[in-house]
Amino acid sequence: MNSLKSILLLLLIIVGFNMIAQTSDPNESISLENKHILVVWGGWDGHQPDVFAKKISKWALKMGANVIVSDSLGVYTNKDLMAKQDLIIQYWTMGTITDEQSKGLIETIKNGAGLVGCHGGIGDSFRNNTDYQYMVGGQWVTHPGGKINYSVQISNTGDPITKDLKDFEIENTEQYYMHVDPNVRVLATTTFNADHDAWIEGNTMPVVWKKTHKKGKVFYISIGHNPEDFDHPAVWTMLTRGIDWASNGKKQGH
Repeated sequence: MNSLKSILLLLLIIVGFNMIAQTSDPNESISLENKHILVVWGGWDGHQPDVFAKKISKWALKMGANVIVSDSLGVYTNKDLMAKQDLIIQYWTMGTITDEQSKGLIETIKNGAGLVGCHGGIGDSFRNNTDYQYMVGGQWVTHPGGKINYSVQISNTGDPITKDLKDFEIENTEQYYMHVDPNVRVLATTTFNADHDAWIEGNTMPVVWKKTHKKGKVFYISIGHNPEDFDHPAVWTMLTRGIDWASNGKKQGH
């Protein structure tokens, strides 16, 4: 009986240490003080982009940022407003963007503002706009099995965005299969099994990456089909650290 108690105590200690590693305060070195952030949401309602926009805007305001929220792509044509932004956070799945809107967004990033998004919010936004996809660094193709459980491997533990994080499991969400630019710097990956499409078994796909687009910084995480996905400590930590990194393009360069 005593040996059983000792084993259970040891297991609790191991789990506790792992949770501490995954739940260390992601805000400890983040500063968005006086940063200008534009949050743009819309597109397919199934991803609940309004919920994401509210959650991330509330956090950014708490971190000291000046936040503007828009549910229209037309905001990208406002040259004066766009020129002031340090960061664009977008959650807009599918839909169509006009040439003028696309140019306004892309030029803003090229001039040094950052771009951050998750899942279909920037990874499956405007399927007919290859200039946009070139900026993001990837495009969604499919998600075999729909909502499933899968594992994520931290592939670059030396990067500040993934520092001290461990491999983890994510539940009841979509595992994105994507076309990815070889120029991205991959921070985390997932490996597909044969449960749904046997011919992709063993293929490893980026889940988190960062890249530059001229002077701008781009951060992407493919997790985020459900608002609950961001309740996972590692997911939220990578997203918020990615925001911090991408928002510094105008001041710090690449």
